[in-house]
Amino acid sequence: MVKVGDSLERGRLLLQMGRPEEAERQLRGVLAEEPQHAGAHALLGLALVQQGRTDEAREESNESVRLAPDQYVTHYLAGQVLYQARLVDEAARAIAACLQLEPEYAPAWELLARVNMARRDWAQMAEAAERGLAAEPQNADLASLLALALTQLGQDERARAAAAQAVGNDPESALAHWAYGRAALGTGDPKTAAESFREVLRLDPGFDSARDHLVHALKQRNPVYRLLSRLSFRVSWRLLFLLPALPPVIAVFILSALLHWAAWIAEAATTLRLARAKSTRLLFEGSAARVALLCCGVLAAGAALLGVGIGLGQDGVSVAGVAVMALITPIQEAAHTGSPVGRRILSGWAILLAAVVAAGLVTLSFPVGILTAYTALATIWIASGVRKIFRPREAAA
Repeated sequence: MVKVGDSLERGRLLLQMGRPEEAERQLRGVLAEEPQHAGAHALLGLALVQQGRTDEAREESNESVRLAPDQYVTHYLAGQVLYQARLVDEAARAIAACLQLEPEYAPAWELLARVNMARRDWAQMAEAAERGLAAEPQNADLASLLALALTQLGQDERARAAAAQAVGNDPESALAHWAYGRAALGTGDPKTAAESFREVLRLDPGFDSARDHLVHALKQRNPVYRLLSRLSFRVSWRLLFLLPALPPVIAVFILSALLHWAAWIAEAATTLRLARAKSTRLLFEGSAARVALLCCGVLAAGAALLGVGIGLGQDGVSVAGVAVMALITPIQEAAHTGSPVGRRILSGWAILLAAVVAAGLVTLSFPVGILTAYTALATIWIASGVRKIFRPREAAA
C-alpha cells in the first residue's frame, strides 16, 4: 500500500511539472497493482488529455467516477479533463456534480469560472469566482478571474480592485498581472497596463496574448493613435483613399507613425536598461533583451548613416539611414505579436524591408529609401491587420 501511495504521489507531482508521459507510466503502475483505484484512474485521465489523447482520457475519467461516485474529487478531476479537452458543456456538468457534493470546494468554483470564460458568459464567470472567493479569500487565481469577468462587464473600478487583490495575494502570478493590466486598460491607464503586461511576459514568456495587449497599451499612450483608433478598422482604411485629396490627413498618419516609432525606441531602451541593471538583470534575459539590443543597434547604425550622408552630401546615404532607423517599428511589431503565425509573417515582413533598405543603400536610390522608410513606419497598421486575422488563444493559466 505504501508503494502504491508513493507512485500515486509521484504521478501527481509529474503532472504538476508538465511531464504527462512519465506520469502516465507511474499511474499505470498503480493500476497494475490496484485496478479499481479511482484516484489513479482520475489522474491518468489528466495525463492522457495533456498528451492529446482525449478519448482515452474520457474513458479513464468515467471509470474514476463510476468507481467513486460519492467522492467530489473524482467529479472535479473529470471536469478538469473535459475542460482541457475543450468540452466545456460536459465540464460544467461534471463540476456541478462536484459542487453538489462539496459546495465549498474553491478549486471547483475556479474551474467553473474558467469554463464560463470559455463560454464568454461573463456574469456567470463573475458569480463563480465570487463563490470561490467566499470559500477561499486569499486565492489569487479566483480574484484574477473575477477581475477579468468584471472588466468584460464594464465594471472597471471593481475589476481593478479585484486585480490588485490578486497581485497582492500572489505577486508571482502571471494571471494576476494579466488581470491587472486588462483592468488598467479599462480604467484608461495604459502606462500601468504596459507595465503589467511586461511583468506577465517576464513570468510567463509563452503568454502570447500579453504581447498583443502590450502593443495595444503602448499604442494607447500615443494621443494621435488614440484619436485614430476611435475610427473603425474599415473607416481607417477608407481614409487611406482620401490621402491624395486631403494632405492634412497624411500629416496625421505620419505624426501617429512617428510617435509610435518613438514609443518603440523608448520600449527598447527601458527593456535594455532593466536587462542590464543588477537588480533586474536575471528577469529580462532572453528574446526581449535581444530584440531591445537589436533595436538600439539599428537606431545607432541608422543615425550613423544619416550623419555620414549629411557630411558627404549624399542624399541616398542619408535617406538610407532614415530607412534603417524606421526598421525599429517592424522589428518591434513582430516581436510583440502574440500569434506565432502572425509573428512569423511580420518577421518575414521586417526581413523583406531590411533587404530593400540594403538594396537602396547599395544603389544610393533616394526614392527606394524614402518609400521604404514610410512603409516601415506604416507597419503599425499592417501589424494591426495581421493581429486581427491571427489571434492567440487567451489562456488563463
